[in-house]
Amino acid sequence: MSENVLSKESVIIEEKVGILEVSKRIILALQHLIAMFGATVLVPIITGFDPSVSLLSAGAGTLIFHMCTKRKVPVFLGSSFAFIAGILKVKEKFNGDLAYAQGGIVVAGLIYVIMSFLVRKVGVEKIRKYLPNQVVGPMIIVIGLTLVPTAFDMASSNFIIAGITLGSALLITLKGRGFLKQLSILIAVIIGYIISLQFGIIDTKIVQEAPMFAMPNFTLPKFDLGAIVIIAPVVLAVFMEHIGDITTNGEVVGKNFIEDPGLNRTLLGDGLATAFAGFIGGPANTTYGENTGVLAITKNYNPAILRITAVFAVALGFIAKIGGFLRTIPTPVMGGISLMLFSMISLIGVKTLRGDKVKFDVKNIIIIASVIILGLGTSYLERFTGISLGIPVGENAKITGLSLAAIVGVILNGALNRNRVTE
Repeated sequence: MSENVLSKESVIIEEKVGILEVSKRIILALQHLIAMFGATVLVPIITGFDPSVSLLSAGAGTLIFHMCTKRKVPVFLGSSFAFIAGILKVKEKFNGDLAYAQGGIVVAGLIYVIMSFLVRKVGVEKIRKYLPNQVVGPMIIVIGLTLVPTAFDMASSNFIIAGITLGSALLITLKGRGFLKQLSILIAVIIGYIISLQFGIIDTKIVQEAPMFAMPNFTLPKFDLGAIVIIAPVVLAVFMEHIGDITTNGEVVGKNFIEDPGLNRTLLGDGLATAFAGFIGGPANTTYGENTGVLAITKNYNPAILRITAVFAVALGFIAKIGGFLRTIPTPVMGGISLMLFSMISLIGVKTLRGDKVKFDVKNIIIIASVIILGLGTSYLERFTGISLGIPVGENAKITGLSLAAIVGVILNGALNRNRVTE
């Protein structure tokens, strides 16, 4: 009798633990959802795509990516900013018909797929030799610092609210314990939201007027060589960005995702996700630094949480009421949080340089300085002056910013550290 009682009690305990674990995952997934929402919705707002379709394609694309990468990489895919200029150019050229831009996005995704096969044939080992930490570290620093001005612009609309939100997140991260510490971003956003309500800067009519359910505006792509030539070459510019994002994610988690599951698989997942988005009427997808920043802060690297986030994003494509609520999160609140997320990414780059016994000799200092100066210099120049310096790769695309810096870093490392690369 006593054994039966103990057995029942153990089952009850296991069920409670299971429910608690599921609840934690759902809450952490909501935190990731908030982190990615602003940027994912902003791209369609700028270009004219349907935000609901963009959310759905981001969620579905993330699930596709996880299937391609053996469910090992804790990554979320959202709308890519790199394709905005090309999309707007095609939109202008074809009298506002974004279906032609979709065709270019589909082709861009398929180019990524082809590149994944080439990487598999060449071998990750050879590629990794060209991406030592003296190249990867400054690349990660550039990723974070390039995004910081965007976060600052968002915060500048109300520095008081942004400061309170940022301060709350930092306080919980530094002083919090256990699961509370993992929820620092979500709690800080809630605090910022409540204060924003007191300031009267939230328009609740968006939530009230939004229907509970709505069908996203799906559209099929149209293919035209002119549109493809404008959009497809952007892949060359974002290829190195992909490597940088996957490497950054691996540095945060403490695993080498370039080797396992392999760069070829991450490229395949990114390519298929982008092609899928183009087929249903969404912008191109890319790995999101915002969510990598969340990983760095929470220290919870379970890929299943990102898949739950992806399911939420798909659902948001149909549940207009919740999407309306998320759209009411004030810009300064997201700006304060983003300052923390993007700064964390840069700190990971510094840690990468310090953690792998990189020799700070003249050769490596030249490589590190070149990557940082070119990456930040060209990005900031284009941002603050509108002048774009880079390598042309198409009618309306240039290799600039991180992509240009990464290419130069790889070439310099190959030339200055030739013996190490050819070993």
